[in-house]
Amino acid sequence: MHLGFLLKRPSAWMPVALSLAALALVLGVLITRGSSPAADEGAEAHLWQLLMAAQLPVIAFFAFRWGPRAPRPAIAVLALQVLSALAAAAPVVWLNW
Repeated sequence: MHLGFLLKRPSAWMPVALSLAALALVLGVLITRGSSPAADEGAEAHLWQLLMAAQLPVIAFFAFRWGPRAPRPAIAVLALQVLSALAAAAPVVWLNW
């Protein structure tokens, strides 16, 4: 099995798509409201939290399903998933939101 085959599986690309949506949400808030934190958590913060949390069961499913079958490509996909989640979380941590 090769990396291209695994990347076509929904459990491989869905966490990356959720991370990109969370990153786009953060960037949209930065563009429209600036970098100052809001007085309370708004809908955007809750949506970001849901997008990030929704990735965890999908990543776990992917790891248990494809890890034993194709270890090397699965590790590459898992690394991509983790890096995309870190990219979505970095602005939030960096700006201390």
